[in-house]
Amino acid sequence: MTLLAVVLLAVAVAVCVYAYVGYPLFLKVLTPYRPLRSGKGGRPESPRTWPRISIVLPAHNEAESIHATLERIVAIDYPRDRRQILVVSDASTDATDHIVLGFGQGVELLRQPVRSGKTAAENAARAHLTGDIIINTDASVRIDAAAVKHLVAALDDPSVGVASGRDMSVSNLDTRANPGEQAYVGYDMWVRDLETRVYGIVGASGCLYAIRRDLHLYEMPEGLSRDFGSALVARRQGYRAVSVPEAICYVPRISSLKREYRRKVRTIARGLRTLWYMRALLNPRRYGVFAWMLWSHKIARWLVPWMAVLAGVALAVLAPGNAWAGLAIAGGAAALLVAAIGWLWPEGRPLPRPVSMLAYGVSGNIAALRAWLTAMGRQHTALWEPTRRGPVAAPPHP
Repeated sequence: MTLLAVVLLAVAVAVCVYAYVGYPLFLKVLTPYRPLRSGKGGRPESPRTWPRISIVLPAHNEAESIHATLERIVAIDYPRDRRQILVVSDASTDATDHIVLGFGQGVELLRQPVRSGKTAAENAARAHLTGDIIINTDASVRIDAAAVKHLVAALDDPSVGVASGRDMSVSNLDTRANPGEQAYVGYDMWVRDLETRVYGIVGASGCLYAIRRDLHLYEMPEGLSRDFGSALVARRQGYRAVSVPEAICYVPRISSLKREYRRKVRTIARGLRTLWYMRALLNPRRYGVFAWMLWSHKIARWLVPWMAVLAGVALAVLAPGNAWAGLAIAGGAAALLVAAIGWLWPEGRPLPRPVSMLAYGVSGNIAALRAWLTAMGRQHTALWEPTRRGPVAAPPHP
């Protein structure tokens, strides 16, 4: 029994270390460090002719932020006669539709009569798109003025089907920002950069990404994640998906651990169902390096909370005769206590940085456990609820 517990503990620790340390190290070894074709010196290389683009913005009850978001989008550095801006209102019940209709400057509105979620809104928009390249973004973020040109320039490479922006976690105008989210986003962007240089990323950023029109027209079931699925569709059709570091998207941090928990449950549950729907891509005989990356980046990370449970059981078996196992259990209990403090902490008061980061990590893994149960259950994943992030500070000028 003791030997079995040691083996299970070793397996659990190995999976956790591989997911967050081992996998990036393997990528570093494999990385040939080829420069991306999106630009040199931070400036995009211009195609012979800038293609027509369609910028799609799903929205549900975004009256407080939609005007500022549209102002930022119309100000991007891209020829005005080569772009379409389409807001898809997911049956908004506030003043969102009125604001969009009155905005002018070529902004179009497509209203969904029944609320069906983000993927359904994006599916409905397909028949109305006029661009050769589709830019998908979110109402809660701010796009850097040069970001779209960098994405489009990356797609000038015929092997690239999807180009994903670089999420940059920034503080809200208030002081209730979550440093744990900032650290995780920075880590994830670093891993995507490594993946791009080895082969390509396994999922695009839902905040900002560009996709070729023919790939975007593929049907995506409403309960699945189109941003994650876009990279999978691209690979299935023989294209790569890449991360473009210069295509910056400023994402306000979520101040509430409870809201971040709910967002992660929805996101991971939809991601699990999307991966199951396209599970053929996990076959290494057919998809080679990409399959390995998909297993490593997605499944290994999503297994970490289950490995933590497995490690807890093994430690409980070992604890009676091993002081170190008892100390490890005590450490785990302390981490759960810190997460509980972060969960109950008043939202209007800043949480100490070490507490915030630990609480964010523990809460995220508990959310992953809940997401597994949701994804495997008969119930549908929760209907898309836009993340209310609050206003973002003005992006710094280069």
